[in-house]
Amino acid sequence: MKHQIIVAGKPALSYAKDGTAEYLKRLKRYGTYELRHIKDGTSEDVSQRLRDASEGTLRIVMDERGENLTTSTFTQKINTWEMRGIKRASYLIGASDGHTSELRDEADLIWALSPLTLQHELALVVLLEQLYRVATIQRGEPYHR
Repeated sequence: MKHQIIVAGKPALSYAKDGTAEYLKRLKRYGTYELRHIKDGTSEDVSQRLRDASEGTLRIVMDERGENLTTSTFTQKINTWEMRGIKRASYLIGASDGHTSELRDEADLIWALSPLTLQHELALVVLLEQLYRVATIQRGEPYHR
């Protein structure tokens, strides 16, 4: 499965830039992981851009109101999607005002990385780390322990 991470704005904080670069580098050996930045703006504008950019893919909306998944449960979900023949998944990180209800309604999954509200740059790094952790689990590598 190809994974597309779509985020509003570009990381400005050094830890986020470094973490993003590190996990994208690690993920290269596990498949296709594409990071796309879209223009930031209002919740309505960003949600529409996220909808347009993720058209035709499995949509995973990152939102603190979503499901709290363990890494193991998320790995099982990805395995199920792959077995169902899903070719592309999009992970959507929105503007500081959050996602519109319309985007959440169209999501295949609403996933809360934490019950806390995370700054979007931190959410991006956490998401990439979890995708890396899932990839190591799928390959039976020891990182996830």
